Amino acid sequence: MLSAIIHFIRLSRVAFVFAREGVFRSVDPALLPPSASMGLRLLRLIERGDVDARAARLSAALEKLGPSYVKLGQFLATRPDVVGPELARDLELLQDRMPSFGMDAAKETVLRALGRPVEDIFVEFGPPIAAASIAQVHKAVIRDHDGKEHPVAVKVLRPGVARRFRRDLESFYAVAYWLERVSRPARRLRPVAVVQTLAHSVTFEMDLRLEASALSEMHENTEADPGFRVPAVDWDRTAKEVLTLEWVDGIPLGDHEALRAAGHDLPAIGRLLIQSFLRHAMRDGFFHADLHQGNLFVDAAGNIVAIDFGITGRLGAKERRFLAEILYGFIRRDYQRVAEVHFAAGYVPAGESVDEFARALRSIGEPIHSRSADQISMARLLTQLFEVTEIFQMRTQPELIMLQKTMVVVEGVARTLDPHLDMWRTADPVVREWIERNLGPRGMADDALRNLHKLSRSLVELPDLVTRMNVLAAKVDDMAENGVSLSPDTITGIGRAEARRALVGHLALWVLVALLAITMVFG
Repeated sequence: MLSAIIHFIRLSRVAFVFAREGVFRSVDPALLPPSASMGLRLLRLIERGDVDARAARLSAALEKLGPSYVKLGQFLATRPDVVGPELARDLELLQDRMPSFGMDAAKETVLRALGRPVEDIFVEFGPPIAAASIAQVHKAVIRDHDGKEHPVAVKVLRPGVARRFRRDLESFYAVAYWLERVSRPARRLRPVAVVQTLAHSVTFEMDLRLEASALSEMHENTEADPGFRVPAVDWDRTAKEVLTLEWVDGIPLGDHEALRAAGHDLPAIGRLLIQSFLRHAMRDGFFHADLHQGNLFVDAAGNIVAIDFGITGRLGAKERRFLAEILYGFIRRDYQRVAEVHFAAGYVPAGESVDEFARALRSIGEPIHSRSADQISMARLLTQLFEVTEIFQMRTQPELIMLQKTMVVVEGVARTLDPHLDMWRTADPVVREWIERNLGPRGMADDALRNLHKLSRSLVELPDLVTRMNVLAAKVDDMAENGVSLSPDTITGIGRAEARRALVGHLALWVLVALLAITMVFG
């Protein structure tokens, strides 16, 4: 009961801020039921008179609500399947720039995290040079064991941010559970799973040791890759709330004039960026999922250097094969094969028609072949693909959506470097190499060895499996004879959970009334 009231108060504040910033102005009342339409009109009464364009209104509202909502907006920008492509494009404009916190607070965090004062750890520790919703970055200098001094970047977690995110995530979950309860279309989008993905992402970002681990893994994966690197982690000066990295001396990828002045080949950098991203996703199944221009630099040797690994994506073996075969199938115009890959992966329900699905895919692929290479967008192809799969009841695959959204960003950045970039010719060697390595004779041999290893492990575990099956069979027989019994605590817990969910749903209906009352009193 108490938690439901707390969620109601928090969500009322969200609705109030959205209304004040004019977010609801773009909602068409004619598309809503009469009761909701009336509520929308009431919310419009408290709108400020000087609101800006739609994207600016939404960004302003999220920024006023605080770091959790800024992060939610950025996350939903990667999920056009949930919020729609138009709103996702608006949310892409949301910049994760927050006011910096003071030097005293930063030094206290370093002391608490590393157990020593800043002066004992760093030769110099400068003011913040960048601040975001979760952390801010300082430039510092360290002295190594040989007495040499080196510049480093020190990322310091924002004080109190973990508690704030934990609180707001509870409200996000409440809304997601309510949506799945009252809206059948919302269930296909799996809002609870979406919030769980956000929570996992935020948990990852809250522990800077995990970001350090991502950097370390990417460093190992790309150590032999041409033209791409990530900064090294200083593990001695890294903890949950502090991350220390090698300082990157480079030109921001968005500064084209400086890149040209330094003698760099911009089209070559664009090709390198695309190939690096595809190599990471397909070969390693692990990729940087926030590759915008602010996180990319070019060093003096022409290498692309990526920073800020707070958001990463993973693809399993099934997803990697799915991606490779789709791209390869569209290149060869083999739409039947692309359709079969969807069904084999279990992404499209077996009751749908493979032939009809192949025909829908043809409507995406054929226009590609009537255009010149520099007009073909691989990211747009994947976007259209996911729009078509919605018709065939394909369940949302968050990891593939994150891949597609990252590809949109990467392709956009690459085309700023070379507007005539041939995406397919650029991607072909990476895709072909993966196909030959994993689906050719060598790949089949590797699969056979892996399956043989799994079989040998299963044989070793067979006696334990038989014992567990006998125990399970005995329990099933007992339930068949005596029925299933629930403990009083279980029954009470189920009742309380259902009551809380129902109460949240009912209270949400009164949010509009409360807002109107606030307006009448304070307006």
